[in-house]
Amino acid sequence: MIAVWIGLGLAAALLAFGFALAGYSMRIRRQTLEQARAWQEAHYDLSWYDGLEKETWTVIADDGYALHALLLRNPAPADRCVIISHGYTDNRWGAMKYAKMWLDLGFNVIAYDLRGHGENEPTFCTYSVRESRDLNALIQDCRLRWPEFRVLGLQGESLGSATTVACLKYRPRIDFAVADCGFSEIGSVMRAGLKDMHLPACLLSLASLCAKLRYGYAYGAMRPIDSLKGGSAVPLLFIHGEKDSFIPPVHSERMAAAAGEKAELRLIPGAKHAASILTDPAAYRTHVEGFLRRAGVL
Repeated sequence: MIAVWIGLGLAAALLAFGFALAGYSMRIRRQTLEQARAWQEAHYDLSWYDGLEKETWTVIADDGYALHALLLRNPAPADRCVIISHGYTDNRWGAMKYAKMWLDLGFNVIAYDLRGHGENEPTFCTYSVRESRDLNALIQDCRLRWPEFRVLGLQGESLGSATTVACLKYRPRIDFAVADCGFSEIGSVMRAGLKDMHLPACLLSLASLCAKLRYGYAYGAMRPIDSLKGGSAVPLLFIHGEKDSFIPPVHSERMAAAAGEKAELRLIPGAKHAASILTDPAAYRTHVEGFLRRAGVL
């Protein structure tokens, strides 16, 4: 009888640990807009930003969740626009390190706070599942709100990149997508995180089960690469830092292979996670501009 009670106690403790691990992995440790802007200003020139014409609004997602968005008008009249999705913990300010490049290429820029980030209501992260539905709602809103935007494309970084790729399964009305340092599936990223915490990889299955029970989403559903079955319907550029140890380049390599003939892959030598455009901005622009020309949108 004692052995039974000990076994039940251990099982209860393990389940409690699984729920704690699931909570840790799904929780969003988000920055304020002020913190994010301060980081951006410390790493590159933002003097161009304040003089731009801007518009803010909210987009209502399919489940009623409100997303805060920002339009940066190009100083020159432009009928092209790109929607930039930021990374985990960041907010729309995380899009600004890419915005100047897109403005210079003749695009208007839309930056927004992903679900649970920035000015949006706090919630948990589903690593591209709900986030991709939100992005699809934003695309639909933009098509209705600004019909004069003849060309509409996407760019995402890290979580935003995974969101961008996962959104393709909805066949949105877009003309291209750029995916920077995204994960093909979250499981291997979390498995590496467990290793860094000196925890056994077998706990991933337990945490996934607890995430499903607590939040309604298992890690196995968080697979942007699955949206590329049958190939990409739009031109798709994958960019990845060659020295990215957080989300290794193999994630983009796998997705580029799955996306088929409309996909391109470019690695930035020496760049770590989410730092490709800061490491070599000239090469980054060259890759993006060349891709856009081949895609017929420049």
